[in-house]
Amino acid sequence: MKQIAEQYKRELLDNVLPFWTAHSRDEENGGFFTCLDRQGKVFDTDKFMWLQGREVWMFSMLYDKVEPRREWKDMALLGAKFMEQHGRDAEGNWYFSTTREGRPLIQPYNIFSDCFAAMGFGALYKIEENPVYHTIAKDTFENILRRRNDPKGKYTKNVPGTRSLKNFALPMILCNLSLELEHILGSEKVNEFIPEVLGEVMDVFYHKETGLVLENVLADGSFSDSFEGRLLNPGHAIEAMWFIMDLALRLNDPALAQKACNIGLKMLEYGWDQQYGGIFYFMDLHNHPQQQLEWDQKLWWVHLETLVFLAKGWQLTGNEACRTWFDKVHTYTWEHFKDKEYPEWFGYLNRQGQPLLPLKGGKWKGCFHVPRALYQVWQTLEKKPSFHSQAVIV
Repeated sequence: MKQIAEQYKRELLDNVLPFWTAHSRDEENGGFFTCLDRQGKVFDTDKFMWLQGREVWMFSMLYDKVEPRREWKDMALLGAKFMEQHGRDAEGNWYFSTTREGRPLIQPYNIFSDCFAAMGFGALYKIEENPVYHTIAKDTFENILRRRNDPKGKYTKNVPGTRSLKNFALPMILCNLSLELEHILGSEKVNEFIPEVLGEVMDVFYHKETGLVLENVLADGSFSDSFEGRLLNPGHAIEAMWFIMDLALRLNDPALAQKACNIGLKMLEYGWDQQYGGIFYFMDLHNHPQQQLEWDQKLWWVHLETLVFLAKGWQLTGNEACRTWFDKVHTYTWEHFKDKEYPEWFGYLNRQGQPLLPLKGGKWKGCFHVPRALYQVWQTLEKKPSFHSQAVIV
């Protein structure tokens, strides 16, 4: 596995990161361009706050964890300055998008802009102890908690009281975000918070009858037999399980790590396309026709987050299924998503595994899932095994 770890390391440092440092900087207005074509040319200049925050986090984290390269810190500071100046409304909510110059375009309907702003400024504070960054991260996190039960607020399209659903994505992200911000929030607050988000992810959204993880449940946690209630997103569930394994490591809870590993493997087996390979984007719990027309596409982040999950599952539990699946998903991912001619990776494939779009970044794809996964797999495979040396393999 050392050779594979080196492969991920080299791809991160020699291919993917240079692409973003060379092409995403907006030297004139600050912040980052994310709409980049196959060769890195900017094809749209709108700026999306959640992607700005993600890129600030990425370069801050790399500066902190890998090497204190000045260019990485400069990238993080460039994005943070733009976000601080242009990213929020009067109530402190983060816009979804702005113009190149920073004029608001789309209202702060999407709480994930706030999640990644908090994550970005929290990571930046580790490498540049500016109290402003600490305050932004803390205030944003507290605002997320205030909004969490009604994240879209006045921007929601749903009629109140008819079919009130809650979504898996926010508690899933909070599992990771709480650890990312522990130096901001304090260990005591994180310790109080962890059981709540763990309960949401591992009990409320976990569908015991099938062993799968639902994307939406009714407000009381029960199943909704509707398009939204039957919706499965294998990538989301699998990504969440490596977040849970990180929490298990922090809590020294090998049973929790094993449970997360088992759930993630179940989702992967269910979501794998037996005909063409790769993992479906969306599925229906009862195999009914789906409302998402892109249900059978193969997306970059789904496969990369699965590789992180499998690496952590193998490292923490020693489950041989993780190693077998890692080899299978690794082969598919590197054969289909990695661009053999130009840097960075394709994001969107059709069911057969052919690129649908030549872009390397856009409204939804930025400097995040590819480099984070490369970093995580590299780091994980270089570590010595953890829990499974304590004889918890099942």
